[in-house]
Amino acid sequence: ALLHSSQMFHEAKHSFASHGVKFSSVEIDLPAMMAQKEKAVSTLTKGIEGLFKKNKVTYIKGYGKFVSPSEVSVETLEGRNTVVKGKNIIIATGSDVKSLPGITIDEKKIVSSTGALALSEIPRKLVVIGAGYIGLEMGSVWGRLGSEVTVVEFAPDIVPSMDGEIRKQFQRTLEKQKMKFMLKTKVLGVDSSGDSVKLTLEPASGGDQTTIEADVVLVSAGRIPFTAGLGLDKIGVKTDKVGRILVNDRFQTNASGVYAIGDVIPGPMLAHKAEEDGVACVEFIAGKHGHVDYDKVPGVVYTHPEIASVGKTEEQVKSLGIDYRVGKFPFLANSRAKAIDDAEGMVKILAEKETDKVLGVHIMA
Repeated sequence: ALLHSSQMFHEAKHSFASHGVKFSSVEIDLPAMMAQKEKAVSTLTKGIEGLFKKNKVTYIKGYGKFVSPSEVSVETLEGRNTVVKGKNIIIATGSDVKSLPGITIDEKKIVSSTGALALSEIPRKLVVIGAGYIGLEMGSVWGRLGSEVTVVEFAPDIVPSMDGEIRKQFQRTLEKQKMKFMLKTKVLGVDSSGDSVKLTLEPASGGDQTTIEADVVLVSAGRIPFTAGLGLDKIGVKTDKVGRILVNDRFQTNASGVYAIGDVIPGPMLAHKAEEDGVACVEFIAGKHGHVDYDKVPGVVYTHPEIASVGKTEEQVKSLGIDYRVGKFPFLANSRAKAIDDAEGMVKILAEKETDKVLGVHIMA
């Protein structure tokens, strides 16, 4: 919602005149923009509650934890306690913001994506820690609304999972939109005791320290499975070293009758992947056959231009030693893109040389 609203403002300010649409001034009403977003969110979540009712699903609002592999004790929002029993229990608690050592998120000056979606004023300077999907999307929102945005990233590249060629073009486009990048840079500490926030940085490979200042710092260095306080240790559920729950190919954990799906298990942390997991998991429980092809999970970065991809990147295809061909087409040569004066980007398709089997598709447009 905010990406769309901020893009509308940006277009009005920068693109309308060249399309012959003129007006004397344009301004942001941030409370109205936030209200539109809140309305969208509450309508969608109420829609889910409506589906629960319609399908006779009992909905208990509260914080649950395992008492045994077949019992969950819930502290309800009304402050009562209730125990729910089930022959099969699915853990689908999603993910949480990955915190960084020495940085305390207060959701005012040092924010996670949650706080960045609800700022009460436009920061003059915004520093984003982490150049992944979320950091670039949130940086885009506030950058369009007038913030000076600097992205600090430990790795040598932005969005490391993206196809290299697309990524280079994407970074150039974001830089044209005045987003600044400090790659191969480590954040040593953040001090929010003064009026502004001071960040101490050093090169990832070691070297001289520098300081930069910001009004707001967004911590978006990734996400971690949300499993704290669920009582998994009590029922002996095994996790890997980054805290993901280990499951077999039927989504079963090592605890009898306990299953897990979505962000708490390995794989891309995406809502549509979690939804597929959920459907397949329930099909297995019902004694039928479930299936998710993790090679075909699409991903989108909702910046402008957007990046959409499915399958493998060129780097992955190369590393597998597959003989492949690349088909590419620039949007500069696309009539529709030219007509609407938005021709940045390209389509890239990777296919097996012999069979033409499509291995990966990457679109920036």
